[in-house]
Amino acid sequence: MEKRENFLGTYFSKDTVLRLTSVAKILSWVVVGVYALEWLVQALVMVLQIARGFWTGMGFTDVVQSILYLFEQPLRGVVYFVVLQGVAQALLMFMDMEDNTRRAARDIEQK
Repeated sequence: MEKRENFLGTYFSKDTVLRLTSVAKILSWVVVGVYALEWLVQALVMVLQIARGFWTGMGFTDVVQSILYLFEQPLRGVVYFVVLQGVAQALLMFMDMEDNTRRAARDIEQK
């Protein structure tokens, strides 16, 4: 009984999809690292502004807006991270679905 690795009707390269998945996972960690570093710098700048007295005379809404700006950018980084990780997992799931469908079709064909 001959076992085939690749089905001739496949429209994608499994190696390319696996490589793309790996790149998406690595890129997601790079993105979250960059946004974490950016947040750290923003938090340090905010602490220095408070220590130097730049916040004196600011109203409540000004303080709240400054704090919201501090958390806006990292939230984007978290969203990008989750989306890239999700895309990577979805690609792997679609490859598994395709493989399972072909395997089931071969098993039905043999019976």
